[in-house]
Amino acid sequence: MRKFLVILDDSRECLNAMRFAAMRAARTGGGVAILSIIPPEEFQHWIGVADIMREEARERIVVHYEVFAKWMRDRQGIDPELVIREGEPVPEILAQIREDPDIGVLVLGAGTEKSGPGPLVSQLAKASGSLPVPVTIVPGDLSKEKLEAIT
Repeated sequence: MRKFLVILDDSRECLNAMRFAAMRAARTGGGVAILSIIPPEEFQHWIGVADIMREEARERIVVHYEVFAKWMRDRQGIDPELVIREGEPVPEILAQIREDPDIGVLVLGAGTEKSGPGPLVSQLAKASGSLPVPVTIVPGDLSKEKLEAIT
């Protein structure tokens, strides 16, 4: 089964990337893997405090994931899987793609700010020629109706 890998973060554009991945998976018989990455700078404290912070970050991620997962199950009939990794985003995304041979497409949401599409899109675009899978970049301000029409 081909999986669409989508990144769960706190950005607004994440929503459209999630919608696109779920709709495409539902229409093509694929699956969705949702990857959330905990950056290392969150744990620059004493070991006991870092462990508590790490657990709190994981709990926040699971709560955030459940919102998207419920929508995917209820509306698209897709049961997504959650993967949580720790480290720098781009290397962790690439590691996840290498480790899961079922991942066929990386789906990213592009920001709508004047500063550009966002750090992930910018960094991965530079490496796009050597990525092991195609990348789909979903505009952050695309309407639900337009998303449905193109998926």
